[in-house]
Amino acid sequence: MMRIDLKTGLLAFSALLCATTFAQESSKPEASNMKLVGYSDLQARTAYQPVIQKQGDRWIAYIGHHGDKKLNPLTQKMEDNGTSIIDVTDPKKPKYLSHLPGEEGKAEQGGAQMVRVCRGADLPKADKSKYYMLRVFGNQAHEVWDVSEPAQPTLLTTIGKGLKGTHKNFWECDTGIAYLVSGNPQWRTNRMTQIYDLSDPAKPVFIRDFGLIGQQPGAGGAVPISLHGAISTGPKGNRVFFGYGTNTEGVLQIVDRDKLLNGPKEPTPENLLAPQIARLDMPPMHGAHTAFPLLGMDVPEFSKNLLGRVRDFIVVTDEAIQKECLEGRQMVWFVDITTETKPFGVASWTVPEKSGDFCSRGGRFGTHSSNESTAAVFHKRIMFFAHFNAGVRALDIRDPFSPKEIASYIPAMNANTVVLETPAGQAAKLPYTAAATKRAIQTNNVEVDERGYIYIVDRANTGMHILELTGKAKAIANWKDAAK
Repeated sequence: MMRIDLKTGLLAFSALLCATTFAQESSKPEASNMKLVGYSDLQARTAYQPVIQKQGDRWIAYIGHHGDKKLNPLTQKMEDNGTSIIDVTDPKKPKYLSHLPGEEGKAEQGGAQMVRVCRGADLPKADKSKYYMLRVFGNQAHEVWDVSEPAQPTLLTTIGKGLKGTHKNFWECDTGIAYLVSGNPQWRTNRMTQIYDLSDPAKPVFIRDFGLIGQQPGAGGAVPISLHGAISTGPKGNRVFFGYGTNTEGVLQIVDRDKLLNGPKEPTPENLLAPQIARLDMPPMHGAHTAFPLLGMDVPEFSKNLLGRVRDFIVVTDEAIQKECLEGRQMVWFVDITTETKPFGVASWTVPEKSGDFCSRGGRFGTHSSNESTAAVFHKRIMFFAHFNAGVRALDIRDPFSPKEIASYIPAMNANTVVLETPAGQAAKLPYTAAATKRAIQTNNVEVDERGYIYIVDRANTGMHILELTGKAKAIANWKDAAK
């Protein structure tokens, strides 16, 4: 008879217990009117912003990462998280092309979280045969890369070394104007806007610094909440929508683009206020992570009204920060800006917590971001929202006064999924329970492409899932204008 000593037995039991726990945590995906098409593990890196760019006959996904250090199987080297570049021409078989290391550091303190891509054919002064990537480098700088050959990107230039808090940039490909979320050390906030002309990506031209009154050098009193990101409608729409704050003290600011770019540049209170059209201050426990414009929406409900059928909206998405719902619920807000100087909220949306016992699942529960593509296949019909442990949610937004969820997908955890770290300094301040130690899906960001595929990436290292709509949800999309 074979004899097993106590130590060996305990180790075997422990391994069996861990395997059983992992199996219980790694439940099957939860899907409604949405299905999985393809998957990339992203080298088990924590992921933030995905951008999908058509390059010739290929479709390329550029993924920004939060800070960490992982093995790159392509180089067999440990590399600080940066930017993943993946060929998704065949969405069923994504091909990992390259990884560009970012800044050393964990989470928000490292990596290269934000990425944007423009065709040289669109940029006024660029090489028309090339493609360019703008990314942040950790918290200290911005970089422009030539990604014409995605497997062999080359650095063109570095912008604004010695910054703080670089984050969610926006780049107008038709003009080259870039709104760079930065922290000029002379300013009183770690995130404000630095505007550059990148129409020639190799030769950045500084235009101005911009922020809320009270953030500028030399100001006194309390410092307003920091910027999170901007979205511009370009010269045709002549508006820039700024979102400040993430989960508290949010501010939506509507700005005249022409006055912003061509007005006086010195950051005096008067000059900072001059391009502002309107400012909406949100309640204390809500932020403005993403401010996405839905302009010229035709609302069929008002078709028989003399006035008000065509209206303008901003979709404001908050970011959930605390695990176990230890904060106000972060949600989606629809703001009517038809009369720009008087914006007002008309609708809100959230995933019902009871539908998945989400507050005790582990990780964060609540919104984080929306898609930002205006691809014709979905624009003004369906929007997608990353909802952390509730996965991705698709909303029918054809009537912004009454948005309705039509599809969802929560991926299964895998061997790469980790426990999301508790924010530094919070563990002793909030009543965390054992749920805070659970592994959980943390769908962080979402984007779509012109073909109608949906890309979600995970903050807890689970990877990137490529999805498509099914059933009744699929019928709402505008497939006649989808790219083939």
